This record gives sequence, C-alpha cells and structure tokens, in this order.
Amino acid sequence: MMVVPITADPKTIGMVLTWAQRSLERAGSTNTSQEAIWLLAYAFGLKHHELASRRDQAVSAEGLARAESVVSRRMACEPLQYILGTQEFCGLDFDVNPAVLIPRPETELLVQETLREGRFAEGAVVVDVGTGSGCVAVTLATILSGMRIFALDCSGKALTVAKGNAERHGVSDKITWKEGDLLFPLHECQLIGAVDAIVSNPPYIAEEVWAGLQPEVRDFEPRLALVAGQSGTEFHERLLHDARQFLVPGGLLVMELGQGQAPIVRLAAEHAGGYTGLQTIKDEAGIERVMIARRVG
Repeated sequence: MMVVPITADPKTIGMVLTWAQRSLERAGSTNTSQEAIWLLAYAFGLKHHELASRRDQAVSAEGLARAESVVSRRMACEPLQYILGTQEFCGLDFDVNPAVLIPRPETELLVQETLREGRFAEGAVVVDVGTGSGCVAVTLATILSGMRIFALDCSGKALTVAKGNAERHGVSDKITWKEGDLLFPLHECQLIGAVDAIVSNPPYIAEEVWAGLQPEVRDFEPRLALVAGQSGTEFHERLLHDARQFLVPGGLLVMELGQGQAPIVRLAAEHAGGYTGLQTIKDEAGIERVMIARRVG
C-alpha cells in the first residue's frame, strides 16, 4: 500500500501525526494512535511526550522524509520493533534487527522460572541455547553474580546483535559466546556433566503453519529461529536427548513451548529418559508455555 503524501504547507508535527494515524488505519493497523506516536517520535528524534507540546512546530523536509519512510515501512507490515530498532524485555531495552527474533513477553516466563528453580551456587554454569538477541542470557547476567553463562546460536549475525546487547547492559565479561548447532559448541568447553541449567526458547513452529502466520512474522522475522520442522517439536526432542550428557545431577532443562505442545514434549522427555520432576508452567493466557525437567542423579 502506497503512502499518500501530505500536500498541505507548511507541515507541522500535529498535521503529520494526524496523517500518520490515518495512513496506518488505511493499512489495517489496530493501534494506530500509539504506533503513530512511536514512529514519529523516532523519526523526529523526540521523546513521546514532546510531540503533544510541539504540535504547531514546523517539520523540515528531512524530518518529513523520515516520517514518510517509517510510516511506509509499518504499512508494509514490517514489525514496529525492527523499525524502531529496540524491544523491551524484563525491564531492559534490547537492540533488535531482522537477524534476530523479536523478544516476546511469554519468554520472560522462561527467565523467571529459571531463576525460581535454579537456586544457583557461586560458580554455577548456565547455558542459553538459541540466544538470538541475547535477551535471556543478558537478563540472567544482570541478575546473577558469580556465574558462568554460555550463549549459543547457529547464526553469527544473531550473535553480533546479542554481543551488542551485552555491551549495552554492561555484562559482556559475564557471557561466553559460541556459534554452532544447538549444544554442539559445548563439546569444546569441557562441560560434560558440568552444566547447572540449560535454558532455551527454541524454534517451535511446525512447517505447515508457516505460510499462515501473520505477515509481520512470516515476512520479516528469521525463519531459522521460528520453524522447527514437520512437527514443531524437533528441537525440544534434540535438546532432551543432548542435554543429559552436559547437565549435573539435578541440573535443569528449561524450554519454552508452543501452544498445545506440552503433552508431546512431556512424552518425548519420558521416552528420552534420564529426567525427573517434569512440570509445565502456564503463561498469562493459560497456555502451558514452559517445561522444566531435572537431570536424574
């Protein structure tokens, strides 16, 4: 959908704000007033509250061009977080771009349950598998002290984003970054039987579901971080199998689940063997969102 330019002159912030809201409405956005404020504050380099007090301020040609660009991108269904370049998670702001999945509120439950169940001692080892933006590893690093945190991802571009977020929050020295498939990078770290917790928000979308996803997700977020395979639980099954050799006796495996996947993953854990204390935690929508398993021992 093409952006209809503003023809009135001179152009003020108030006029551009009204134009942005109407443009987003035509594109089918549902939160047009708030999105218009976010987008224009970003385009004009202002705080959100400053837009209201500067409604009569004239907009420069450069500012108008930036406004038209960001509104056009949002009308094309590009996620707001990629346009603004940031997303809040557990009270922290994280840089995001199309190399990484946008952190979701549900994933905060993954962090909360890891902290609640972990009871970590000094020198404990925690591994974040599929770190993406680094939101889980970085958040844990800001809370836990005296820990060894390893963050793994198969995407070098994702790790670049994650490292930047660690620097942003002052925890770079607390995290070791490794590129590779799932837990494979741990083999070179002498961590067999030495990991206290493995936490992961793995891909969990089934192949057949991909085409029907919202365009904001399907057309912009990294498919590699979303689609697991035919069933959607392939990565959970691999983690259940591979994590056993790395976890200490009583060590935690904490995984995020997709809707309706809890029974399947629970059965996979039983078939894998070596785990006890299986439990699932529901999110605010009542969906079994996190599964926790402890290594037998």
